[in-house]
Amino acid sequence: MNYQELAERIVKLALDEGATDAECTISEGSEFSASVRMQELENLKEAGSRAAGLRVLMGKRSGSAYTSDLSEEGIRQMVASAVELARMTTEDPYAGLPAPEELGALDGDLALYHEDLEKLDTPLKIEQARAAEKAALEFDPRITASEGGSFDSYVGARYFANSLGFCGGYRSSSCSLSVVPVAREDGSMQRDYWFSASRSFAGLEPAAEVGRRAAERTLRRLGARKAPTQRVPVVFDSRTARTLVEHLFEAVSGDSIYRKASFLADQLGRRIASEHLTLVDDGTIPGLFGTAPFDDEGVPSRRTVVIERGVLQSYLLNTYTARKLGLKTTGNASRGLTGNPHVGHGNLYAEPGQKTPEEILAQVKNGFYVTELLGFGVNIVTGDYSRGAAGMWIENGELAYPVHEVTIAGNLAEMLLNLEAVGSDLEFRGSTASPTLLIGEMTVSGH
Repeated sequence: MNYQELAERIVKLALDEGATDAECTISEGSEFSASVRMQELENLKEAGSRAAGLRVLMGKRSGSAYTSDLSEEGIRQMVASAVELARMTTEDPYAGLPAPEELGALDGDLALYHEDLEKLDTPLKIEQARAAEKAALEFDPRITASEGGSFDSYVGARYFANSLGFCGGYRSSSCSLSVVPVAREDGSMQRDYWFSASRSFAGLEPAAEVGRRAAERTLRRLGARKAPTQRVPVVFDSRTARTLVEHLFEAVSGDSIYRKASFLADQLGRRIASEHLTLVDDGTIPGLFGTAPFDDEGVPSRRTVVIERGVLQSYLLNTYTARKLGLKTTGNASRGLTGNPHVGHGNLYAEPGQKTPEEILAQVKNGFYVTELLGFGVNIVTGDYSRGAAGMWIENGELAYPVHEVTIAGNLAEMLLNLEAVGSDLEFRGSTASPTLLIGEMTVSGH
């Protein structure tokens, strides 16, 4: 089936039914997941799916529907349903497609699809999960159990067409390998994990390396204790620093801004962080997880500097939120198969600095190195931040002992201004990434 032609045909059917504008998304793909525990296969899932979603506009009214039945009858029912819903909804003056001149797609190979994943057989994928877990279990006798090793992969394609003449599509692939070992010593148990992710099988870290890294991280948590309550510098390792980038995305998303549901509303052009922070959204970097030739409205992906040396330069917007704010889309529309687009990000990351993580730790006399965060105590409206944490205590620039069952608290606005160092260790294991970050002072609550 030619899905690109089908998307165009569905748009035309909607116009024939009386829609003034329409856009259609079709996705198809297959996913695989295998998990083992203590070397025994525990779960195995292989599933394929294909579905179409349609959004129509009747003037300033919009309606959506989707179907996984791509027969003539299934498509006809989807079109009729979307048009009927649009007739019933209230008008929204900001509804509509992008301007025709805003549409387009990036040229060239963005390295989103690798056929090596399609060629992998099931036993080999299961063996990857088993090998990663085995490497962790054999690393040290104190590692006595495992919460499992897993291998996941996805191969699929996405197609999009609208009534302004845009039509495009692209294939993508991804896979990941992870393991969660459990260590025991002197009656206490600790767990940690490591994972590798890539667009291609060849890009994954070897299973033995994933198991070894997971084992090392787990072992260093043995003997963890609480820390006394105090205000100290806090260093986020690259894995936990990534969550701060995710909070920042929520705070600069057009959806939050026009609702005034962000501590960064009305802050464009102002200094909102220390000059160490430059935050970039880039959907054009080949091979990464947030890359695509166009966003989910048919606007080309691009590079947007959100925060430049501490100054807020841009929000992230789709067509709707841009109109609400009197601005232009930044090519950040994202959607499932149905409904109105929301705001998403490409590859969103804090630009790396010059110092290695070791050099950043060396400048801390007494502080907390965070390697895991728990809970969701973050309020994007006020910036208030409070999360459970585990990691290592820093004494005289070195990691002294493991710490757990503490809470770190502050306010995102103050934390950003109090950012004292950014590491050189940026690497992408997803569509958000950050190097190591040092916040000058936060409250660590223990006992």
